[in-house]
Amino acid sequence: MSGEIRLSRRRFLKYAAGAAGALVIGIGTAEAADRPVPVSLLGDAWSQVGPYLRVAQDGRIFIGVRDPDNGEGTATSLARIIADELDADWNHVVVEYLGLGVEPGNGEPKFTYGRQRSGDATSIPAAWADLRQAGALARWLLLQAAARRLGVPAEQLRGEAGMAVAADGRRIAYGDLASAAASIDAPANPPPLKAAERYKLIGQPAGDIDARAAVTGTLRYAADENIGDPVIAVLARCPYPGGALDTADREAASKVPGVYAVIDITPEQGQIAGMAAQAPALAIIAADTWAALKGREALKATWKPGQAIEPTSAELEKKALELFDTDAPATTTVRNDGDIAAARKKAARALEATYVQPWVAHATAETPNCLVRLDPDTRITIIAASQAPRQAYTVVQRMTGFRPDQIDIRVPRGGGGFGRRLEQDYIAEAVAIAMAKKPQDIQNRAVRVLWTRDDDLARDFYRPLAVHRLNASLDRKKAIVGWHQRMASPSALVGRATPTDRLWQSELVADALPAGLVPHFRSDYFALDSQLARGEWRGSPHVTPTFASESFIDELAHAVNANPLDFRLQLLGDARQLPYNSRGGPIDTARMVNVLKLAAEKLDWSRWLRSENGLGIACAYVFGAYVAHAIEVSPTSDGIDIQRVVCVADVGRAINPLGLAAQLEGATIDALSTALNLAITVKDGKVQQTGFKDYPIAPTQPMPYEVETVIVPSTAEPTGASVIGVPSAAPALANAVFRATAVRVRRLPLLRELARLR
Repeated sequence: MSGEIRLSRRRFLKYAAGAAGALVIGIGTAEAADRPVPVSLLGDAWSQVGPYLRVAQDGRIFIGVRDPDNGEGTATSLARIIADELDADWNHVVVEYLGLGVEPGNGEPKFTYGRQRSGDATSIPAAWADLRQAGALARWLLLQAAARRLGVPAEQLRGEAGMAVAADGRRIAYGDLASAAASIDAPANPPPLKAAERYKLIGQPAGDIDARAAVTGTLRYAADENIGDPVIAVLARCPYPGGALDTADREAASKVPGVYAVIDITPEQGQIAGMAAQAPALAIIAADTWAALKGREALKATWKPGQAIEPTSAELEKKALELFDTDAPATTTVRNDGDIAAARKKAARALEATYVQPWVAHATAETPNCLVRLDPDTRITIIAASQAPRQAYTVVQRMTGFRPDQIDIRVPRGGGGFGRRLEQDYIAEAVAIAMAKKPQDIQNRAVRVLWTRDDDLARDFYRPLAVHRLNASLDRKKAIVGWHQRMASPSALVGRATPTDRLWQSELVADALPAGLVPHFRSDYFALDSQLARGEWRGSPHVTPTFASESFIDELAHAVNANPLDFRLQLLGDARQLPYNSRGGPIDTARMVNVLKLAAEKLDWSRWLRSENGLGIACAYVFGAYVAHAIEVSPTSDGIDIQRVVCVADVGRAINPLGLAAQLEGATIDALSTALNLAITVKDGKVQQTGFKDYPIAPTQPMPYEVETVIVPSTAEPTGASVIGVPSAAPALANAVFRATAVRVRRLPLLRELARLR
């Protein structure tokens, strides 16, 4: 038995009777509406799960999560959204990671699970829009089955902790109703969703589903998975963007015990950035990791740069300043309100500042890796922690020519993403190696491609270097009446089929504050040329401009002898809605005021003027969320110590407050670590960093011992949270450092610049 409920033009629910009398609920796209939930997805093994939800006869409820989880807590939150609508007993819920859902249809792939993507704060908002319906339909069907069993109207029944409960107290477990529920005809309209006051799981703290396995070392990441006895591949890649192989001793590498072959990898030309191998490379195929690494060492590969040498950070910065100083035309004027020139002429005071941020890497705990098994002309299996499985499918299909039903992409838990796993270069490398001719005895064995830390730092998709020039005009009442911001950077959208006049979208948000608060406002973007690979980084495109703008607002406050908190509150003004054309808008200034005041209160901002330590504050609006950081630092003989950090966030309705707090804490530490110490540098055309020794993530000092988080209660629509704790942390830190040391740090990394200026 299968049924279908239309939700909208593009979304629908399906349900079916599964193995052993289970009830299975799924969501798909309208293009696949003529096909029921494939029974092949259900299986008899309890480790398998149908699309989204399976109520088994033994009472266990299996919930499949479609979006990848790389530590964001996505799997926990998505599962609890469904479980709450179902009135499930969380103790009987088993959460399963879904691989890519794809099947053939009219010559085009049909993605049966809808969107599957993580790392850009979209998982929760998208889930809130449709996954609740899966739980609501299952609950409706189960209560219908219970009504027939108990002889009472379904309207007189309720769900409670995995039970259908009658008004007289009689109860039937969902597991006992699953088979009967699967045979009931679909309702004419989607069942109503629960009222918020009936939520039992949503809004309540819950530990991550993988927490115990993670801390006990039993959690299986992508690098832990196996298909038979795979061979190991490590690659020697060209370190020069646009470079080529010069010399290599293939014979010496092949003689290393355990090495099976040395294979040339040539990047496909004309592909969108991130959808093909980055660089020419030699892959050493071996029996184990040690042999592969020793083979790479014996290879003694040398490389030659291309015609254009990658500029240093200093050269890019110099080019940006030349553009600013000569009033060169911008690549794009992103926003232009009023007349900034007229505002400057009438200003009682004008200030200008330049801010510089370096290239930075992702440096995920689990480096890129991919396990691939190719059965020639039959099937390919990919196991990789991709944040964008549908893009991975595109790469695999292009390279193999296989049909959707011949491509199996499995997405286990990943050890950090932050945007790095939105790129598919490591998957393209693995497919190329699987397809290459190899010795007969290993030709059909699975291949595991491993990246070392030096590989990871040398060939990342970096957050671009950025240079900002900010000018502000203030009137006699010390109010900002004019604001001109210019930003220059190598856009992360270059090479991604983006028109030149839209390249700014990876670096700026047109309506980001203080836009809309200042009557005369202009934002200009200047594209710089670079060959380094660039991509999304935690908090992009908010993180780099927020450091400049929130630091500059603090400078303006100090310049007019104003309390930085009061100055910000005056700028935000009366409660109102500001137009915001990007995801999440409009901006509610009252909610921003609230997070600022709460952060200040928690840090005891009343000490700002008299404290021996420095107090700093900053705020940001990120994808519909409001966040503020307040930080206290103390000066030391060789730098600073961070004494306290407070992070306040208003994300709308918090699905899992404990998981949200963890995301805010982790993002804050990540942002502070990056601001204090981290920079990717280029010398002689190639990246210099090779490991944590010269890319030191989160050393004990001067990092804080804890981050205090405050989550604002809200009934607004939920927003994503994995990135929101990043943008305002660095400017709050820099502002606190100024108050503690009287040194205004406008260049990151902060500790290096502070030492230079003191």
